[in-house]
Amino acid sequence: MSMDHTQVRPWRHIDRRKSRKVWVGNVAVGGDAPITVQSMTNTVTSDVQATIAQVRALEVAGADIVRISCPDEESSAALKQIVPEVTVPIVADIHFHYKRGIEAAENGAACLRINPGNIGSADRVRDVIQAAKDNNCSIRIGVNAGSLERDLLEQYGEPCPEAMVESALRHIRILEDHDFFNFKISCKASDVFLATAAYMQLADACDYPLHVGITEAGGLRSGTIKSAIGMGNLLWAGIGDTIRVSLSADPVEEVKAGFDILKSLGLRHRGVNVISCPSCARQQFQVIDTVAELEERLAHITTPMTVSIIGCVVNGPGEALMTDIGLTGGGQGNHQIYVGGEKAHRFNTGDASIVDHIVEMVESKAAEIENKKAA
Repeated sequence: MSMDHTQVRPWRHIDRRKSRKVWVGNVAVGGDAPITVQSMTNTVTSDVQATIAQVRALEVAGADIVRISCPDEESSAALKQIVPEVTVPIVADIHFHYKRGIEAAENGAACLRINPGNIGSADRVRDVIQAAKDNNCSIRIGVNAGSLERDLLEQYGEPCPEAMVESALRHIRILEDHDFFNFKISCKASDVFLATAAYMQLADACDYPLHVGITEAGGLRSGTIKSAIGMGNLLWAGIGDTIRVSLSADPVEEVKAGFDILKSLGLRHRGVNVISCPSCARQQFQVIDTVAELEERLAHITTPMTVSIIGCVVNGPGEALMTDIGLTGGGQGNHQIYVGGEKAHRFNTGDASIVDHIVEMVESKAAEIENKKAA
């Protein structure tokens, strides 16, 4: 038996905001499409091989879309070599020089991310729109609290939700006036309150898909927490069609964090979700070490599964009832293994082999699930 990840209970159901569906290459964003996870390369884009290698690492981690910065002509030219070598659609990140957007569209980008506050005049934005049309690119309007238009800052005195939403609506009108509708919008800030308030107002003001994120969130630990709070509140309210966790860390960690946030809300299911206790004096094996090694060795599994690793019988049996595979610590190394919520067998060969045993069971279960899908 495998746990039903699609079962909906009234107390855990999220009604997603209704939005239009747009396309980033062959990946749908908005509408009834799954919420996609994005990240961004941090290599020098003109270093083609390094950038390809990082995009491929992000693909393995599960990224649906990858953004690449194009700050100069060499970078936008490099897309011509990069795009054919990777699978995920590439978003070209454009700032300051509108010609980079035109070049990126011509060189294979699936989407152009432009920041209204620093792309230049309306004429230049129009040129970028035409390039997107000509090359079947979507666009992301990227509003950022740190780079709002000067007149809006003068009007409102400081970055605020109203200024950010007005900036977004202003540029929506430009795209709409040019009969361009294949776009999504972000309204990011590093302040959780500012970002969430702006997104909530924007969600009410339009029906375009929203790219959600807390920008410049910080390092791996603090940035993940900040993102989980801000993005989690928005996603819980049904707001968000594609997400990026912005971390000062390996971009692969952004993808992992993004999926963990979505998994915690039941919005996406990919890979093994480990449920484990914090450990205490009751533990019958080394929970922390076991979980750390398990997460590393199960990172290659993409099949949605839940595994509970609980150190003693206080909560272990109850947690195991709701997971695909469960381990509950027992006295004298005599641990109980559960499969599909039911007792399966005892395991008492010692802590050193617990990880090997669980990994073998998970890999076998994943293969069984995938074979049934393929049949």
